[in-house]
Amino acid sequence: MKQKTTVNIRETGKRTVKLEALAIEGLEQFINDDFEQTVNLVAHCRGRVVITGIGKSAVIAQKIVATLNSTGTPALFMHAADAIHGDLGMITPDDVVLCISKSGESPEIKVLVPLLKNMGNTLVAMVGKMDSYLAQSAHFVLNTTVSQEACPNNLAPTSSTTAQLVMGDALAVCLIELKGFTAEDFAKFHPGGTLGKKLYLKVGDLSRMHQVPKVLLNSTLREVIVEISSKMLGVTGVVNEKGGLEGIITDGDLRRMLEKNMDATGVKAADIMSRNPKTIGAGELAVNALELMREYDITQLLVMKGDQYHGIIHLHDLIREGII
Repeated sequence: MKQKTTVNIRETGKRTVKLEALAIEGLEQFINDDFEQTVNLVAHCRGRVVITGIGKSAVIAQKIVATLNSTGTPALFMHAADAIHGDLGMITPDDVVLCISKSGESPEIKVLVPLLKNMGNTLVAMVGKMDSYLAQSAHFVLNTTVSQEACPNNLAPTSSTTAQLVMGDALAVCLIELKGFTAEDFAKFHPGGTLGKKLYLKVGDLSRMHQVPKVLLNSTLREVIVEISSKMLGVTGVVNEKGGLEGIITDGDLRRMLEKNMDATGVKAADIMSRNPKTIGAGELAVNALELMREYDITQLLVMKGDQYHGIIHLHDLIREGII
């Protein structure tokens, strides 16, 4: 392998992106009757989608399997080479089999296809050559033909594997819409990590970790300072005798009052509180609290359950949980 010394790296990178973009753009014409029937077939399948392939196509198959599983369509990966050495046993009569191949002529594919058809499963081909053995043998074909690989030798799977990936995404997205798969459904399959927390973590889950700072309207300045200090949130809610929220006092409010050289004698909570504080329901998603904080440029919200003051959610809570 002889290294070239005159390669324009930026131009090569741009050319690669353009060639693969053209390959993706060309896929639109292949969203046809076979594609639609495949989506309906998978949507009404009583089993799983078993996806198989060899080489780079096998890698793409694993990604499509992961996408389908995470969006409510049960799927399994079966390596085409391992299939004839026992892995065919993972296929049940109700499964749909999707076989991915650029050429549709790989030796492993030619051995596998007759076995699959003998088992009676519906076979879908995702293939780049419509006159290939695989395309001619399948019940339905997802056409991923590309005019040129991004590889300068037009050999290494580049544009073709990108096309396979996008066609798999198109299949998955259609299934999401057809099944009415929601963000709440997505959260059930992604409970871990930041993504999961954004989809399921509620404001009340975080606010209950703190004590609830609150004072009455007629609480003294000393009582307000002690409450803010002891609960260590830099803020307290102000409530009436029935527990209804009347306002908020922050440590900033206290500083501003003292800077004005006010006579603190006889000062009550009602005298220094801010009315109509920003609030959020305990049942709201924590990520919604973050959006409100950003909108109003504040670091905490008062949490409500119905018309009752329930506690505080602070920006630090969201940082700690990785919401930001």
